[in-house]
Amino acid sequence: MKPETLFYIIIGIIIIDFVIDKILDSLNARHFNDPVPQELSDVYDTEEYERSQRYKKERFKFGMITSTFSVLLTLGFIIFDGFAWVDEIARSISDNSIVIALIFFGIIMLGSDILMTPFSWYSTFVIEEKYGFNKTSKGTFFLDKIKGLAMTAVIGGGILALIVWFYQFAGDDFWWYAWILITIFTVFMNMFYAKLIVPLFNKQTPLENGSLRDKIEGYANSVGFKLDNIFVIDGSKRSTKANAYFSGFGSEKRITLYDTLINDLEEEEIVAVLAHEVGHYKKNHIIINLIASVITTGFTLWLLSVFVGNPILSQALGVAEPSFHIGLIAFGILYSPISEITGLIMNFISRKFEYQADNFAGSTYDADSLISSLKKLSRNTLSNLTPHKAYIFVHYSHPSLLQRYRNLKTGF
Repeated sequence: MKPETLFYIIIGIIIIDFVIDKILDSLNARHFNDPVPQELSDVYDTEEYERSQRYKKERFKFGMITSTFSVLLTLGFIIFDGFAWVDEIARSISDNSIVIALIFFGIIMLGSDILMTPFSWYSTFVIEEKYGFNKTSKGTFFLDKIKGLAMTAVIGGGILALIVWFYQFAGDDFWWYAWILITIFTVFMNMFYAKLIVPLFNKQTPLENGSLRDKIEGYANSVGFKLDNIFVIDGSKRSTKANAYFSGFGSEKRITLYDTLINDLEEEEIVAVLAHEVGHYKKNHIIINLIASVITTGFTLWLLSVFVGNPILSQALGVAEPSFHIGLIAFGILYSPISEITGLIMNFISRKFEYQADNFAGSTYDADSLISSLKKLSRNTLSNLTPHKAYIFVHYSHPSLLQRYRNLKTGF
């Protein structure tokens, strides 16, 4: 295959992916005004429903602008040999392959972040502010940016440097070493993310003794779930939107509640939400997802090892001298159709897991309390109650509110 042919394939993949995504977005937007199902008629009053409609439409239009800018930027960068230009800069600074790769990706990451920051700013301080969601200060916004870039540079840069080093001494067999490295890192982050990373951005405090903690611990004991670590995170520092999540294994497992969740829901509803999270643990969903992630990563790295050394990959992006980092960029684009397929599969499995966790909560605690909590959370985030089925299939990792309601009423 000629580099020119591969170049057009890369351009075609980017455009087709964008067009399909925008068709789905538009199809979903056309159903914003569908009648609200009778089962969900109590989620919004008239005023709140109109507000949710305005929010959905504004986010849709903004998403179209943002994604169009992003894809045009990517296409322009490829067509006008942007990768070759950045590669020249990196090679002018060092002749070490690892350093070149780090500088190359560092420039692209920083440049992309700078160009997309105005969109992030508008989303946070105009749209989210307009609808009462944003609680982030301008100082926190930029501090989060700096922390995020620093973490990416240290952690991402460290992993990238090791992978390039593996490639230098192991050649096409580098993928084994990279797979082991990424697997260890993934397991470590699953274990200690809440303890090591979250505190860099948020304050976590143990849930104080009282009625809520007693109810949570009482439920955990009733289903044989040992739970010593219950934390509250200051989510209200950035947004009014609520959440809760489970993390870690063994002695490191913990449940984290957003303070907004505690403020928005009744105690029985909070326990129902946590019962759902316990359901994920009891059904081994966390382990299954981890294993699936490790297998997918291994397959991707193996496929990368087959193609990354081919000079045509670099030449297709306008770089005459073959290199691992340019090959990685080209491969990432070419792999995206496979990634879309695996993403569809993982979302399908995830939705099945959500049903199972809902059923666990309904059978071991109270289905009505979980339904009530889901409705409140949907109302408080101005969620779309009438998403299109195709959009759900492609993009949703969770079933829609209506699907979860019907499952909880009839599914166990």
